[in-house]
Amino acid sequence: MSTTTNQKAVSDLPSLTTSNLPASVGPNSPAKLNSPTKTTTTKTVTVSPTKNLKSPHPPVTYPQDPKSALATLFLKDGSAFQGISFGAEKSISGECVFQTGMVGYPESLTDPSYRGQILVITFPLIGNYGVPSRKEVETKLNNLPKYFESSKIHVSGLIVGLYSYEYSHFLAASSLSDWLKEEGVPAIFGVDTRALTKRIRTSGVLLGKLLFPKSVVNSTFVDDADKEFEWIPQYANVPWEDPNARNLVAEVSLKSPVVYKPDDAVALKGKDGKSIRILAVDVGMKNNQIRCFVKRGVELKVVPWDYDFTVDKDYDGLFISNGPGDPTSVKITIERLAKQQKAATKPIFGICLGHQLTALAAGGQTEKLLFGNRGHNIPCTDLTSGRCYITSQNHGYAVKVSSLDENWEEYFVNANDGSNEGIRHKTLPYFSVQFHPESTPGPWDTEFLFDEFIKVVCDCKAAGKLLPLVLKERPVAPPREKPRKVLVLGSGGLSIGQAGEFDYSGSQAIKALKEEGIYTILINPNIATIQTSEGLADKVYFLPVNPHFVRKVIKHEKPDGIYCTFGGQTALNVGVKLKNEFESLGVKVLGTPISTIEVTEDRELFAQKMLEIGEKCAQSSSAVSVEEAVAAGRKIGYPLIVRAAYALGGLGSGFAENEAQLVELCNKAFATSPQVLVEKSMKGWKEIEYEVVRDAMDNCITVCNMENFDPLGIHTGDSIVVAPSQTLSDEDYMMLRRTAVNVIRHLGVVGECNIQYALNPHSKEYCIIEVNARLSRSSALASKATGYPLAFVAAKLGLGIPLTEVKNNVTKKTIACFEPSLDYVVVKIPRWQAKEYM
Repeated sequence: MSTTTNQKAVSDLPSLTTSNLPASVGPNSPAKLNSPTKTTTTKTVTVSPTKNLKSPHPPVTYPQDPKSALATLFLKDGSAFQGISFGAEKSISGECVFQTGMVGYPESLTDPSYRGQILVITFPLIGNYGVPSRKEVETKLNNLPKYFESSKIHVSGLIVGLYSYEYSHFLAASSLSDWLKEEGVPAIFGVDTRALTKRIRTSGVLLGKLLFPKSVVNSTFVDDADKEFEWIPQYANVPWEDPNARNLVAEVSLKSPVVYKPDDAVALKGKDGKSIRILAVDVGMKNNQIRCFVKRGVELKVVPWDYDFTVDKDYDGLFISNGPGDPTSVKITIERLAKQQKAATKPIFGICLGHQLTALAAGGQTEKLLFGNRGHNIPCTDLTSGRCYITSQNHGYAVKVSSLDENWEEYFVNANDGSNEGIRHKTLPYFSVQFHPESTPGPWDTEFLFDEFIKVVCDCKAAGKLLPLVLKERPVAPPREKPRKVLVLGSGGLSIGQAGEFDYSGSQAIKALKEEGIYTILINPNIATIQTSEGLADKVYFLPVNPHFVRKVIKHEKPDGIYCTFGGQTALNVGVKLKNEFESLGVKVLGTPISTIEVTEDRELFAQKMLEIGEKCAQSSSAVSVEEAVAAGRKIGYPLIVRAAYALGGLGSGFAENEAQLVELCNKAFATSPQVLVEKSMKGWKEIEYEVVRDAMDNCITVCNMENFDPLGIHTGDSIVVAPSQTLSDEDYMMLRRTAVNVIRHLGVVGECNIQYALNPHSKEYCIIEVNARLSRSSALASKATGYPLAFVAAKLGLGIPLTEVKNNVTKKTIACFEPSLDYVVVKIPRWQAKEYM
């Protein structure tokens, strides 16, 4: 097989080990390897196929059911991978691509953009939360399927590492296997998806076949091109087929126009009293794009791909959807879009394929990427504001910005590989983006683009003419902190609240400060730690981490800055107690402000702060005496949970089934804490955590999420913890992710923090348990699980360095503003003392 590239030939690409896999295929961010292929040959590289295999690579796991059929994924380069069938049993062909999302397989499989493709999901465990009902519809949206992106599965075949026959989710109506069989889509597991992904990243996307033995599928077809492979005659073969040679858009587009009307309560109307109407050209439209428009009060008219919208005047704005295949093949849509652009009568917005068509209509060119961008964690930079957003993507082609004329400019750029992610017109309200702001699956960070488009449509209608796009103002960057000397409060002795997990955090922080050329001082009485090792900190004081000794060291050393967030709860408490002295001592608190720490530590202040942004905490009341706690308990009702403020590792907290237990708990809690929070018990709910990072420029990411194996009621330290979560759907995952981002921004955290949730296993109801505005024991686990050095990055952010300027510590090329997408699962199992078993 031959392939052409225009930046790096395949032979020039580095070997793909775990250390330089993309964030979506290993613990690290993607290296800049996604070079586009060119339509004109610059260099031809022959990829040597694996010839004359006597048999395919066997499965890497055993079937649960010994009667399961074995099928083989056969790639055009000659490689072959055998797997265990869990879908329909039929041979198919298509284009083999990989996708790196950790959740959202029902949404991905029904995305029309995957039409004709054999999808490899890099996350190794698929099927955990089953598949929702195919019968439930949204009656107000013309019976749109409620949980899917279209009415059918569009992938030709599915390849995963491990399939879970058992599933757990309150919305699950069937297993993934049953759904695939119902839709007639073949699927296999037991394939080494990491090895397969490496091959695609090296060779580029490959044509493939998913073949079943003749003992399972009847077939007499013989392909002479495959005759040198000795094992092929045993299989029901099919012809090689490149789906991009077909008009995939015509296959997935609707056949006649459909109008979706908003609720009267939210409907947007112009001065003429008519509803604001957007005409959407369906070139493979996802259902959530319809939802995003209609819930914002817009009347949406969806039309087929070949609809002549240039003669239809009864709309206010034009939208071009996502879709599959080679954008240059949709010639009639490109011609009409070019005509509409020149007419300059309607605002225009495009997504994904719609973005490529917008560029082609403007006279630009597109190019095919080596392996494309398909995942939910891809960072894109807004060149106007400088903000970096985490986006959902699914495309194999990109726009060549250099091919556009001077009336257009680049809007978004991929922060990993530098490819184009958005364009806009300089004087007319035309813009488009390559990523998916409607998400599903993926983060909701850029859904505001729908608001911006609708606003410009309304403004243009009100003005009676087209108005230029309003450019966002680039926020003024906060001044960089350039301290000469920084004091780090260390992990302290080995006890609850200041144990070895914080040794890891402090060590990473010191390394980050030294990289910036800053003299570091450490206070830590524990000689048995990494951070006190020779050659790490410039000076170490083996003193207790308490206000008295911290004050004395500050007076003696005269540091410019201090970090209180790398030494656990002990260091945090010292920062709170000395907050009014730091200024007079000439030292500045770096990273998260003390005022934010106080809010997160004071249970009542925290609950009030959450109410300000409408976030959900359990019904609760703070108390400073046993009497107040008893009164609160009678008002809220039992069972209750008591949480002590400023406590180490949950000290003084527990569940109370009645008033006697409440009194006993409070007596213990008030012995170590001035305040308790009495709140409604959610014992038995799922316990979920997210590690969140935010910089001073308001770039915000969630690095890792974790799910406790045990329900709420078992302390995290005693529970098995799994990263990433295993029973959250895409909607669950992204709902809690968005909440985490909103909360951290509202609190003003700069650096890293941990947010914990209780999630009702029988609904989408959730409550925020707490926020740790510091590096926690979970942060150390998350760092090791993902390979993302949370403490190292947090120390840099405390100096005012934005995430977009912090380098990925592994690749040394890409930035730290990304969300790791794992191709493995991490499990933390506690080591209990012997008494736990007695």
